Amino acid sequence: MIVAALVAAPVVATAQDANLARNLAATCANCHGTNGNARGEMKPLAGMAAGKIVAMVADFKSGAQPATIMHQIAKGYTDEQIKLVAGYFAAQQPSK
Repeated sequence: MIVAALVAAPVVATAQDANLARNLAATCANCHGTNGNARGEMKPLAGMAAGKIVAMVADFKSGAQPATIMHQIAKGYTDEQIKLVAGYFAAQQPSK
């Protein structure tokens, strides 16, 4: 019985994580807009290359890029979570 539960556990975890990138990216919506389509003066992230987003967030996280709040926000995410969010925004269509 326990063996069956352990074998099924990775399948359940994968199913629960199917929307993880989208859910993490949703925390960025207040500043960067829904699906990364920011309005006003904020930098839009939709359609930007994932590698560029990862690099920008790494700069905020390390303090190499000055910021008002992003340096604090970036420190709250693991490198893997940042890659997930970057991949999500890269896949979004920029608004015109």
